[in-house]
Amino acid sequence: MLVPAEASVATYLAAIDRLAPLVAAERQHFDHDRRLPDAVFNALAEAGLFRLYLPRSLGGPEFSPFDFMTIVEAASALDGSVGWIVGNGGGMSRIGGYLSAEVARSWFADPLAFVVSATGAVGTATEVERGYRVSGRWPFGSGAHHATRFMGLAAVKTASGQNGPPLCCYFDRSEVRVHDTWFVSGLRGTGSCDFEVRDSFVPFSHTHALVDLQPTERGIPYRLPGLSAFAWTISVVPLGIARGALAAFIELAGRKARLGSSGTMRDSEPVQDMVGRAEVALRSARALLAEAMAELIAAIDAGGGRLVEARVFLRTACANAAENAARVVDMIAAHAGTAAIFETGTLERSIRDVHAAIKHVAMNPSCYALGGRVSLGLDPGTWRF
Repeated sequence: MLVPAEASVATYLAAIDRLAPLVAAERQHFDHDRRLPDAVFNALAEAGLFRLYLPRSLGGPEFSPFDFMTIVEAASALDGSVGWIVGNGGGMSRIGGYLSAEVARSWFADPLAFVVSATGAVGTATEVERGYRVSGRWPFGSGAHHATRFMGLAAVKTASGQNGPPLCCYFDRSEVRVHDTWFVSGLRGTGSCDFEVRDSFVPFSHTHALVDLQPTERGIPYRLPGLSAFAWTISVVPLGIARGALAAFIELAGRKARLGSSGTMRDSEPVQDMVGRAEVALRSARALLAEAMAELIAAIDAGGGRLVEARVFLRTACANAAENAARVVDMIAAHAGTAAIFETGTLERSIRDVHAAIKHVAMNPSCYALGGRVSLGLDPGTWRF
């Protein structure tokens, strides 16, 4: 049964806690099958975790970006692949504020509705009567095996033969071929495979702009710049993974004997120092990320240069969160010793997952150069931020 739309953040956090035994029981299949087991995916859907941004007018909770962050972090602390899928699926429910109510309502009538999105490539779109004919292949379709809809970017040829601005095109699952390409080290349970369509008809009503969005809802999640909203949905995941790793290490430190001593690891001053530094690193990175989102929200109505700077600031905050999360997990691994190498433990998985997550372009270190250009009074040099 779906969590009711009016439920609080605490209700969703409680639902994640209740999922812990199921995730633990099924986790052995994550790496082997390179996707989430149906039982886990269905449980996430039934908990409402793929509808976090769905508008209230469509029966969703319409959480703020800050509440979204709290929920996705908790899911990521439970498991990196689970958090990644919740961030992607819950994040894409914001399309309920971009499409017509009729279309969005029909898509999300399915209790297992899950929209896969990929922006790592641009397909081609040819305008025809009532829509477009679209072809393309897109990488990193997280959750592809369970998707009910897929979104791929496509460029429409202008009258001069040039590519127009990218368009978000939505395909029914029956139109899509999924390629089994997800052979990776971390986040293996996300099933982030390539997907492809060939000459698929996409009605105008199943498309919207990527950059110049015209939302159909007034809420903040739908008024955020599209690329900023996309970056936010996954950049909070590494912080959650690191938080889960820290919790696992603290539990370990309380029971593992300290080498050459009658005490436990937590009695060691170097361990105490590391945990203190890890806590500060995570809290400061999270605070900067929240500050960047608050500034972005404030800049939406102002527009102009302030909005450009806010968008860039958010991307640098995403990169900073990724770096700090990875650093914290590596610090923990260095102190955990052999406990960090066994596949049955949280720490080994956290190491692989966090280093896979931070490779995403949304939190790439190149964002710092982008921020530097703007601070130096230069043009950003790209529209993809």
